[in-house]
Amino acid sequence: MIIWINGAFGSGKTNTAYELNRRIENSYVYDPEEAGYFIRDNIPNKLKLSDFQDFTIWRDFNYQMLEYMSIHYDGIIIVPMTITSELYYTEILERLRRKDIDIKHFTLVANKETLIKRLRKRGDSSNSWAAKQINRCIEDLSNPIFKEYIDTNKMTIYEVVDYIGESCDIDLLPDERNLVKKRLDKTKIWLRHIRILK
Repeated sequence: MIIWINGAFGSGKTNTAYELNRRIENSYVYDPEEAGYFIRDNIPNKLKLSDFQDFTIWRDFNYQMLEYMSIHYDGIIIVPMTITSELYYTEILERLRRKDIDIKHFTLVANKETLIKRLRKRGDSSNSWAAKQINRCIEDLSNPIFKEYIDTNKMTIYEVVDYIGESCDIDLLPDERNLVKKRLDKTKIWLRHIRILK
């Protein structure tokens, strides 16, 4: 099974993915952004595009990686990735479904104020690239193809994880960490995913 966690920047995709990974015994977090950064960093400036998702090679590579892992890995693959183009969604997710790969897709949604507040907490300014994408993401993700929606305005990451686990009929491992340990783990995830010139 692949669990794809979609949503605008600041919606909580990465934290949700790693909390799921912590509570699903046999699972792996696959980050399609890594392929995008590889492309961005390994081609001449004249060939670069403002959004690496616009590279056909990025979409093909991630499709092939997910297909390969689905065939050869007996666990659950968790994919935290914003994808707002219906075409790109079709080229990756629907193409995988045509191979009879079980994909559960969730879009984490929140209002603009909540998203900006969350971005500020992780160190992004109101003028950051991620913040400037919020309006576009909210509008594009309203396309019904991106259901199922999870309204996270008043939900914690842990409640979102419980919801996804139940929706996917997965028995999650118990979470016995105290509040301090949860905050520490969240900080570690944030530090691990800081990007320069994102």
